Amino acid sequence: MKNMHFLLKYRYSMLVNESARKRKLLDNFQSATERIAAACLKSGRDASAVELLAVTKYADPLEAGYLIESGKIKTAGENKVQDADAKWVSGELARARKAVSLHFIGRLQSNKAARAVEMFDWIDSVDSLKLADRINRHAGLKGKKMPVLIQLKLTDCDTQGGISPEHAAGLLAEMRKLPFLCPSGYMAIAPEAGDPETLRPLFAQVKRLFDRDFRGAVNEYGFRNYLSLGMSHDFEIAVQEGSSLPRIGSLLFTRR
Repeated sequence: MKNMHFLLKYRYSMLVNESARKRKLLDNFQSATERIAAACLKSGRDASAVELLAVTKYADPLEAGYLIESGKIKTAGENKVQDADAKWVSGELARARKAVSLHFIGRLQSNKAARAVEMFDWIDSVDSLKLADRINRHAGLKGKKMPVLIQLKLTDCDTQGGISPEHAAGLLAEMRKLPFLCPSGYMAIAPEAGDPETLRPLFAQVKRLFDRDFRGAVNEYGFRNYLSLGMSHDFEIAVQEGSSLPRIGSLLFTRR
C-alpha cells in the first residue's frame, strides 16, 4: 500500500513538473516574440517581416518537439550534420521534421555537404566558392534547388567561418552562376560584446550590404531573402537594424 501511494505521488509530481515546464517553454517563446515585436516597433518595421529561427543545438528534443507541435517553432537551426541526423532523421524529432524549415547554421565541412543537402532545407553558412561548388554539385545530383545564405566574418575568431564583407559581392556573383544554388541573403555572427548596443554600427553595416545585394522580399529563385543577424544576447539590436532571421536558442529553452 505504501509503495502504491509513493508511486501515485511520484507520478503526480512528474505530471506537475511536466506541466510547469511546458508553461515555461510557452512563456519563453511568448517573451521572445514580444521582444522582437517591440524591437520592430522601435525601428518602424513590420513584425511580420521577422522570422524567429529556433536554435535546437542544445535543446532537449522533447521540449523542442513540444514547441513545434504547439505551432510555435516553424523554423529551426542545427550546427552539426551528425547531431541533426541523430535528432531529426532517426531520433525524437523525426516526426516533427516536416513541420519545420530546417536550416544548417554551423561551419560546414566539404565532406558533409552531401548529407547536409539531403537533410536540410537551407544552408546558411556558405563562405567559399569551393563549398558552394560542392553544395551545388550534390544538389544537382538530387535534382534540388538549394537556398543558401553567405556567411560574413565579423570577428577574428579562428573557429568561426565566414568571408570578409568586402569580398562578399564577388563570391555572390560567382555563386549566382551555379545552376542548383539559390543565394538568398547574408548571415553573420557578431563578436561578443558586454554591451550589445556597441554592435549596432556593425549590424547596420551588414544591412547596407544586404540592401545592396539582395533586392525585394522574395528573390528570382522564389525564396525569401534573409538577413540573419542576432542571437539570444543581441537579437533586439539586430532586429532594430534590419535582421529578418534572428537565431534564438538559450532564451527559448532556459529553465530559469
